[in-house]
Amino acid sequence: METLRLLAHVLVVLVGILLVARVGRAVARVLGQPEVVGEIGVGLLSGPAVIVLFGRPGLDAVLPGPVFGVVKLVSQAGLVLFLVGLAHRLGAESSGPSRRGTLWVAAGALVPPLVTGLLLAGLVIVTDDRAARGGAPLPAFVLMVAVSMSITAVPVMARILAGRGMTRSAAGRTALAAAVVLDAVGWLLLTLAIGLGKGSPAGSLHSARALAFGAGCALAVRFALRTRIARTACVGAPRTAAVALGATALAVALAMERLGMTAILGAALVGFAIPRGENAPWERPVTSVARLGKALAPAFFVVTGITVLTGSFADTSWPLIVAAVVLGCAGKGIGGYAGARRGGLPPAAARRVAVLMNTRGLTELVVLQAGLSSGILTGPLVLALIVMALTTTAMTGPLLGLLDRKESHLAIGALAVATEAVATEGGARGPNAP
Repeated sequence: METLRLLAHVLVVLVGILLVARVGRAVARVLGQPEVVGEIGVGLLSGPAVIVLFGRPGLDAVLPGPVFGVVKLVSQAGLVLFLVGLAHRLGAESSGPSRRGTLWVAAGALVPPLVTGLLLAGLVIVTDDRAARGGAPLPAFVLMVAVSMSITAVPVMARILAGRGMTRSAAGRTALAAAVVLDAVGWLLLTLAIGLGKGSPAGSLHSARALAFGAGCALAVRFALRTRIARTACVGAPRTAAVALGATALAVALAMERLGMTAILGAALVGFAIPRGENAPWERPVTSVARLGKALAPAFFVVTGITVLTGSFADTSWPLIVAAVVLGCAGKGIGGYAGARRGGLPPAAARRVAVLMNTRGLTELVVLQAGLSSGILTGPLVLALIVMALTTTAMTGPLLGLLDRKESHLAIGALAVATEAVATEGGARGPNAP
């Protein structure tokens, strides 16, 4: 009876979370933002809003300990399933415009943000902000902050490009391809940072064993899915294949977490391992798995908001938040523009690439969650980086609109000048001029 009551309470909470997410999407559409921005913002603020209105006892009544534990478990499962689709998509979208332009943009949007991340970590250390610094080993802390500043979110960027009709433009295709490269490099650096976070040779060796286990699982998944039996079963029963794929991803992610790594890496490894191409009929099952993960993502936002915001707001300094936002914008903006120009894009397209590379969104939250769960990042620093991620992502649409209007005005002005010049030349020649 008690179990049924718990499950009923969890179901009510999940329905409430989904309704809140729907409100967030509606608000985002009204503001001209991607829907995921509304989901993230409303989800993160839900827990703190309940505390402000009804106090901590009110939040405990809505989400008592056992219920919160189940909701947290559901959110982690949703995150794992979503990452399977995201990692698979990163490999599928690796083709794009010229390799030279893509690599230059990726380098420009990676190296300067890594440097700004080093500056932010240095600021935390120099100011002796112990609440933000925590007790993680210095190399792991610095690298994790740098990686957090270098992320560009492929899913959110893809939504923005589709919504603005930029999927076939040179700027859009180059930015998306570069973001795929960035995220792939980001996962590698994230893995290295978590390994360094162990702080001892024995801990690093343990991390290496865990990564080897995850890589072995990924190879096994790839080998199994490429067999004729698996392909035939997938074509005949795609829903069953989706269930099996999701269960495999959850099992690998849980095993990685038990071995001391984050479940996020296990999910990413499985996603990268799923075969792609015409002879690999796994697109439909992967889409189903990712769709379920996306549906459960609002629970992840709510849990993150309760875990980070409610306990870290008072310990986070405003100078740290401002520094994170300024450095985040500068690193991606300057680096993205310079890389696009070096890659051969004209100034107008390079400006759009610079704006697009500043999109962080959900991928940033995933990286921050990995840093927080591994003990490398602290709650106050994660809060500052969350504000940075939301600010830079929300800026993308308005800045692109501003560039469109500016270039439209310039084009109209140039046309007016040309028309006036033609008319003046015609008048100077006279009506009988040849």
